[in-house]
Amino acid sequence: MTEPISITFLGLFVATIVVGHSLSKTPLDQLGQRPMGRELWSWFFHFLFSYGGKGILGYDSSLGAWSPLVRVMLHISISGMIFSTSAGTIGVLLYGILCYFIHHVLPIASHPGGPRPHKIQRIPKFPNTVTTLPEKSVSQWRCLVAEESHTETKRKFEGVPGSQISGEACGRQMWGTGPQVKPKKRVDEKLVSQLAAGGREPKGFNPSQNPNSCDQIFRAQQIRNYLGDGNIAPDMKSKPQTAKEAARKAAQFYSMLQTEDGHWAGDYGGPHFLMPGLIVVWYVMGKPEKLLNEEQTQMMIHYISVHQQTDGGWGTHIESPSTVFGSTLMYVALRLLGVDKDDGRCQKGRAFLEEYGGALMTGSWAKFYLCLLGAMEWDGHNSVPCEMFLLPNWFPFHPGRLWCHCRMVYLPMSYLYGSRFVYSEAETDPLILSLREELYVQDYNTIPWIKTRHMVADLDNYSPIPLVMRVLQNILARYETWSILQPFKNFVRSRGLKFASDYMAAEDLQTNFIDIGPVNKVLNMLSMYHAAGNDAAAPNVVRHLMRIQDYLWLAEDGMKMQGYNGSQCWDTSFAIQAYEEAGLLDEFPLVTSRAWAFFERTQILSTETSQSSPAYQYESALNRDKYYRHLSQGGWPFSTSAHGWPISDCTGEGLKASLALLQHSATIKEGLKSEKLLPLSEVRLQDAADVCLSFQNEDGGFATYENNRGFGWYEMLNPSEVFGDIMIDYSYVECSMATLTALADFHRHDPTYRGPEIKHAIVKGRNFLKSIQRPDGSWYGSWACCFCYGCWFGIEGLMKTGEKFDSPSIKRACDFLISHQRKNGGWGEDFTSCYDKDYASKGMDAYGDEGSGVVNTAWALLALSAAKCDNKDAIKRGVMYLMKRQLPSGDFPQEGIAGVFNRACGITYTAYRNVFPLWALGRCTATYGDILMEKL
Repeated sequence: MTEPISITFLGLFVATIVVGHSLSKTPLDQLGQRPMGRELWSWFFHFLFSYGGKGILGYDSSLGAWSPLVRVMLHISISGMIFSTSAGTIGVLLYGILCYFIHHVLPIASHPGGPRPHKIQRIPKFPNTVTTLPEKSVSQWRCLVAEESHTETKRKFEGVPGSQISGEACGRQMWGTGPQVKPKKRVDEKLVSQLAAGGREPKGFNPSQNPNSCDQIFRAQQIRNYLGDGNIAPDMKSKPQTAKEAARKAAQFYSMLQTEDGHWAGDYGGPHFLMPGLIVVWYVMGKPEKLLNEEQTQMMIHYISVHQQTDGGWGTHIESPSTVFGSTLMYVALRLLGVDKDDGRCQKGRAFLEEYGGALMTGSWAKFYLCLLGAMEWDGHNSVPCEMFLLPNWFPFHPGRLWCHCRMVYLPMSYLYGSRFVYSEAETDPLILSLREELYVQDYNTIPWIKTRHMVADLDNYSPIPLVMRVLQNILARYETWSILQPFKNFVRSRGLKFASDYMAAEDLQTNFIDIGPVNKVLNMLSMYHAAGNDAAAPNVVRHLMRIQDYLWLAEDGMKMQGYNGSQCWDTSFAIQAYEEAGLLDEFPLVTSRAWAFFERTQILSTETSQSSPAYQYESALNRDKYYRHLSQGGWPFSTSAHGWPISDCTGEGLKASLALLQHSATIKEGLKSEKLLPLSEVRLQDAADVCLSFQNEDGGFATYENNRGFGWYEMLNPSEVFGDIMIDYSYVECSMATLTALADFHRHDPTYRGPEIKHAIVKGRNFLKSIQRPDGSWYGSWACCFCYGCWFGIEGLMKTGEKFDSPSIKRACDFLISHQRKNGGWGEDFTSCYDKDYASKGMDAYGDEGSGVVNTAWALLALSAAKCDNKDAIKRGVMYLMKRQLPSGDFPQEGIAGVFNRACGITYTAYRNVFPLWALGRCTATYGDILMEKL
């Protein structure tokens, strides 16, 4: 009897998959909706009997999961098949135990893990040389924002067929050259330089002292405009005597930097693999001047030159020791920009590469650019098959399940790889032919390319390719080359290329041609160029060209490509919360009203302008399902509304900042009453709450852009070598705190809207935060350096969602922070905390102050004061440290790099040195007023 039973349950299994597949769009209006509950059986109960949305009946591409009904049927069919074997009841019992073990005993996929066994040993070393950009060159540049930036772009492309720029202008920032706007009032330029210097020599840059820019050029422009309007500069001679006075002076300084549309702009550079990608694409497209002009390329040469290290190489980012990955790309960029191979910079760079085996030993992303350029053969790169997109969405490994940044980078890579794109003049261009000699330690024509695919230098190999992935890549190499497979490959590849092209076109329109990030931006642009027959004047290519400037930033170290089109909304959200907790919103009414206007214009797909853009049509459930997009309308972005990608923590912080303004600012209340300010309607606030709720994962935490659609084992297929944990959208302590506390604030504002769901989400989220806390009490920060940051998010997330002050989780976290306070009262970490997943033993030794830094200290104080830590001496010492480090202007010094992504790459946030000390001083004053109102 067992065989018929087995066949019956096998048939049930197959039928469940088939029916589930057919119901994957039913009902489509409930895409991304998840029933309440904490695990499968409670989801199943609510799916069948609960009120409200139950979700998709089959596979939900937004959640990356089958419906609870399908999942239960699959478990029943598997149990039945096991029962019908000789294992019988014991087998079913073991299957149940296995499922319980996986879901309740094993660490969740989102746990970032403990310290890495192999720590980073090398440190960057730069020549002790001060470089200064020519004053004449600097004076011609101006940062243009919002409508002014759109006007300049339209002027630049006037008369060009197909030129069109769409989306909200608010928040956009770009650098242009031309006559400077004369201030209304005469300005003391010496004072401007002093205020903008950030504690350094005005206009100089010495990477041996600190490779981070402090944004002198932009800050000087803003300060000049502020003073030129008749405003008064901070008193450079007065020294704050209390924490409250220090916070007020910090706020006064920072208010000078706010742009007219209400955001704070700043340097979001740092990675060294971004700009070279743009330069490669610029070169292979024929070096169009509307993409990069002479002034820009000279500034880029300057940037590359000043960040070259004493060993001749370049790091993966500005604080990284030299890597083959960073060095290959920066060397190639220098050559493509016109620097001669016999120039000293190139000779040193080439010597570094030769020492480590040449470009064959670089990471796969660098190899990809070399293949596009014709300086490497495609056989030397592992397959990137676009036909994977043709698999059913529910297939266990599908590109639609990947983290969106990973997916959107490998999407154009798959198109260009599948098309075998190569620079059309590679075989005749003397520069490319020369690079084929310069980059390798053996003759180019003798290299067995297919055998070099797995080569990578130890310097680059942060995430070694696992054996299973190497085997799969070897199988794909045969798939690419074996003649017997070519008819099938050509059949599916042509369809895969068409889907990839359509998908990129959708991404371009959804983001108003900004795209999710700089890597897929330039590769999408090149793909459109290829699809148009290598025509740089094609309409979609032109629209791409118009948005390249969104990614470029100018500072005292030259011109760089940022890691995004800015961090405008993120920085502004934090800044407003800092002003609010310091009790300063109405002392700076212009700052407050401008910020409100910015948040109103920046909420995604929520204004007339954004809803009239092509992006709005892609918000339909049909298009979201087709292109794997999460719910967008009502969210807030990291940067701008036009960018179009909502993020959980950015939505959370944007919502919290908006509610803070609405509830605690008389300026805003009066502006709304008089109709001088546009309102954020209750419906729009509810939209934001909907987006926040939609981001919660099954583990109770919140990921970045989308729900986690994949599995932890996806990391075994990570092909990047240089980055860690990039394959799925994990739940993070930062995203979870920001979203949970926003929901808590919103629930207090409007307890009637989705009240039970919000309460349920908060309980699940609080449990998640506890589940990823380390035994030592800390949380690993995935998006900044590192444990002080993680502890702030962890403690605040727990406290604002109902955790008690005497909770063991809170006490352990406070004890962890207190144990890492340094002798001078501050806290400090550098990039190695992130890279090693272990607290930096020497703190911020290289670029801080006796191992401490103002940003880390501020994060620690924010965490401890949120917990109302009773160690007032530690609080007082930390506050005194911040006051000691505050500059006479109210600014704080730019120290080490603050941001990080993908475990292994640092990124710059110049706003952090202002926002977080201000916030910490304000919060500590409000929490410990008795001891901090005294003179310190």
